[in-house]
Amino acid sequence: MIERYSRPQMKKIWSDKNKFDKWLQVEIAVCESWAEIGRIPKEAIPEIKKAHVNFKRMGEILRITHHDMTAFLNAVSETIGEESRFIHLGLTSSDVMDTAQALQLKEAAELLLEDTKRLIKVLEEKAIAHKDTIMIGRTHGVHAEPITFGLKMALWSQEMRRNLHRLQEAYQNISVGKISGAVGTYAAVPPEIEELTCSRLGLKAAPISNQIIQRDRHAQFVTTLAIIGSSLEKFATEIRALQRTEILEAEEPFSAGQTGSSAMPHKRNPELCERVCGLSRLLRGHAVTSLENIALWHERDISHSSNERIILPDSCLALDYMVYIFTGVMEGLQIHSERMKRNLENTHGLVFSQNVMLALVDKGLSRQRAYELTQRNATKAWKTGTPFLKLLKEDNDVRKYLSGSDLAAIFDYGHFLSHVDTIFQRLGLIKKGHKATTKNNQEA
Repeated sequence: MIERYSRPQMKKIWSDKNKFDKWLQVEIAVCESWAEIGRIPKEAIPEIKKAHVNFKRMGEILRITHHDMTAFLNAVSETIGEESRFIHLGLTSSDVMDTAQALQLKEAAELLLEDTKRLIKVLEEKAIAHKDTIMIGRTHGVHAEPITFGLKMALWSQEMRRNLHRLQEAYQNISVGKISGAVGTYAAVPPEIEELTCSRLGLKAAPISNQIIQRDRHAQFVTTLAIIGSSLEKFATEIRALQRTEILEAEEPFSAGQTGSSAMPHKRNPELCERVCGLSRLLRGHAVTSLENIALWHERDISHSSNERIILPDSCLALDYMVYIFTGVMEGLQIHSERMKRNLENTHGLVFSQNVMLALVDKGLSRQRAYELTQRNATKAWKTGTPFLKLLKEDNDVRKYLSGSDLAAIFDYGHFLSHVDTIFQRLGLIKKGHKATTKNNQEA
C-alpha cells in the first residue's frame, strides 16, 4: 500500500522548503503592511519581493549562528540589496515561525478535511447498500441479537461526521497568526501591522499572545487528530475481528498476486487494518506531548519547539496516510452476507431469547420467572445443539402461556429490524416514506 500512496501534497506541506518559503511569505507580508502605513517606502516592496531562500548559504550561516532564524534572515538578506534592512522590522522569531506554522497547519488541515469527507461518503454508501444485510450483533465478543451491516456502517459514518466537526473547529482555532513582538506587547510593532499581515495571509490575528501563539490551540489540533485516529482504529479493529477465520464475515481487499505470508501461501491477513491500528497509537503519543506543551515558563520557553518539529508533521502525515489506507479498505471491502447469515444461525435460535422472555411477561409471568424459563431452554439448546424453538415447544411450562403459533411468530428476524429505516431517516441517509426492503417474515 505504501507504493500506492498518492498524497504527496501532505509531504510537501511539511518539507523544509515549504517551511522556509512560508517564513519568507510572512516576512514579505509584514513589509507590505509596514509600507501600507508609511513606515517603509512602498518603492522598496518590489525589491523585497525578489528575496529568496538560499538553502546552501543558510546552512553555512547556521553552522556559525546556531540559530535558524538569524541564519534564514542573513541568507535571505544576501539575495537583495539595501532594502533587506526592512525585513524582520520590529519582529521576534516566533512572530514569523508561529505565523508560518499556522499557514502549514491550515494547509494540512484542509487536506485532512478533504480526506475525512471522502471517507464519510464511502461509509454512507456502504450503509445504504447494506441497510438490510442482516448479521449478528456482538457484545463482549459474544452473539447478542441481530443487526444489519448497514447499521454498523451508519454508526461509523456518524462518528466520522463528529470527527469532521471536531476537525473543522480545530482548523479554525489553529488558523491564527501573531505579530506582536518579543513578549506580546506590540512595543516594536503595532497591532495594526498584525491585523494587516494576518489578513494578507488569510489568517485571523490572535486577540492576545505573549511571545508565541498559545499551545492549547496546537493541543486541540493534535488531540483531534488522535481522536480521529482512534476512531479509525476502532473501525479497523472490527474489520480485523470480522476477518478471523472462524467468523469471516468481511475481508480487506486482496488483489491477484498478493501474498499474506512468506511461509503460508493460504494466508490473507488484515494487514492494512493492523497498520491503521499501529499508527493510531503513535498519534495518541503525540497528543500527550502536545498537551505537555501548553505549560511553558513565563512568556515562553523553547521546550515545545523541538518536539513540535516532530509531532506536528508526523501527526498530519500519519493521519493522512491512515485515512487514505482505510478509505481504500472500505471501498474494496469484501462483504460475505451468506457467511453473516450462517453465523447468525450458529446458536440455534438463541438470538430470540429476549423476545421469548418478553412474550412470557406479556402473558402475565413475572420477569424473574420468564427469565428462568427462557434461560433453562437456552442453556439446553447451547449445550446440546438442539434448536431453541423445538425445546420451547416441548417445554410444558412454556406452552401453558405460548402456543406453537405464538412461538413461531416470535422467531422472526423482522422484529429486530423493524426500526432500521427510522434510524436511517434520523441520520438523513434515506428519506421519510422510504419503502422498507427488510423481509419481516423471515423465520429462523
